[in-house]
Amino acid sequence: MEIQKIKSIIEAILFAAGRIVSEEELMLALELDKEQIEQIIRNMKEEYETRGIEIIKVEKGYQLCSKKEYYDYIYPILDKRAKPNLSTAALETLAIIAYNPRTTRAEIEAIRGVNSDGTIYKLLDYGLIEDAGKADLPGKPTTYKTTSEFLKMFGYETLEGLPELPRYKLDANRQIVIDELVENQNNQEEPDQVAEKNEE
Repeated sequence: MEIQKIKSIIEAILFAAGRIVSEEELMLALELDKEQIEQIIRNMKEEYETRGIEIIKVEKGYQLCSKKEYYDYIYPILDKRAKPNLSTAALETLAIIAYNPRTTRAEIEAIRGVNSDGTIYKLLDYGLIEDAGKADLPGKPTTYKTTSEFLKMFGYETLEGLPELPRYKLDANRQIVIDELVENQNNQEEPDQVAEKNEE
């Protein structure tokens, strides 16, 4: 089968599916191996650079979607509701779950220091997190993990792409040692910047 026809078939599958289509599904439909599928989709991505749509990779699958920069033009047409915004509490909770897959509500609240029931329900409603099963702890509490919707929203293929967290130490009361964080930050600054601060 010629390459252009394969590209057209992949485009038709991704458009009709309206979801993430796994590599295995494309391999079965086209009777091609993983490397061939990856190469063809790489070429398609290059061809889409000047268009309003793009193919994104999420974990082990692909989805055809509109480009993020056109969101403000598309959203009013497709959805008349108020544009959803994530609160600081929601972002904090989402970050905790993203960096700690299969975390429990109690663990989230221990880190945040406040009740997080409402925030967790909202993130579940948005489809950004999901039930990850029961923890092997007393009471068998529910654990949570992020979804492919989270990866799509923040532009990551996998959780491995998340920025590395800053290193810190805890004191005897299990509180972050702020002085060490400040010292590390000062050590990373240019010498002249540190000199300017000392003069002040």
